[in-house]
Amino acid sequence: MEAKFFRFLKIVGVGFKARAESEGRMLYLKLGYSHEVELSVPPAVRVFCFKPNIVCCTGLDKQRVHQFAAAVRSCKPPEPYKGKGIMYTDEVIKKKQGKKSK
Repeated sequence: MEAKFFRFLKIVGVGFKARAESEGRMLYLKLGYSHEVELSVPPAVRVFCFKPNIVCCTGLDKQRVHQFAAAVRSCKPPEPYKGKGIMYTDEVIKKKQGKKSK
């Protein structure tokens, strides 16, 4: 399968990891929950993990690749206070100011 469309996801957070198994058909995410999140990859999409915190979704159909990447991102969307979570590599998170101390 020749990959035409790519979507890179970056996982930010202490202890947050991803791993792909069975030729890119299953994606396992450790996101700070009590369990590991398992995602089955659709047939038209492949998943690779270059590092434990970089995930690449690739395939021939742009809509399916981006939809699966959005499903992965929705498991732990980036939060605006510390910036932890799953974000696209080209995404910029605008951070909010925390509580002000007196």
